[in-house]
Amino acid sequence: MGSLFLLSETAQAAVGTATEEAGLVSINAWIVIATICNLFIQMLLIKKYLFKRVQAILDKRRELAEEDLRKAKVSREEADRLRVEYESNMEQAREKATEIIDLAQKNATRKSDEIIREASQEAIALKARAEADIELERRKAVNEVKNEIGSMAMEIAGKVIEREVSEQDHVRLIDEFIEKVGT
Repeated sequence: MGSLFLLSETAQAAVGTATEEAGLVSINAWIVIATICNLFIQMLLIKKYLFKRVQAILDKRRELAEEDLRKAKVSREEADRLRVEYESNMEQAREKATEIIDLAQKNATRKSDEIIREASQEAIALKARAEADIELERRKAVNEVKNEIGSMAMEIAGKVIEREVSEQDHVRLIDEFIEKVGT
């Protein structure tokens, strides 16, 4: 950089001197050659020291940008994968909820059918017990009637033995017997 500054000062001094001597601007071949050499030297120095560093910085920035793009692409792919997975999970959750609802409805239907069947069986059992109780009571009543009939027959037989029964007495005894049985 120091030589660059030195060459440009030399060029300015030469131009200033030439302008003062001639009063006009003139082209000096040595100055043009020195300026071209200065330009080539500056280009070589810039290329040797500056371009490599600038190129390294640019390459590093390009790599960082490419890395950011790769990360963004990976993130986008991950986001897409997660979205697909989320949608799949949501669909599975909907299906599971539908299955649970269907199962609950089936269980409720089965339970209600079971309750109705049990109630029907209980009603049948109650009816059978009631009929059995009625039959038992009827048998008791028949047995009681038979016992009473037997005791009445004994009474009638006793009365018949005590006296001779006429046709009218016989009808009357039968009517009394029927009245007692009726009560």
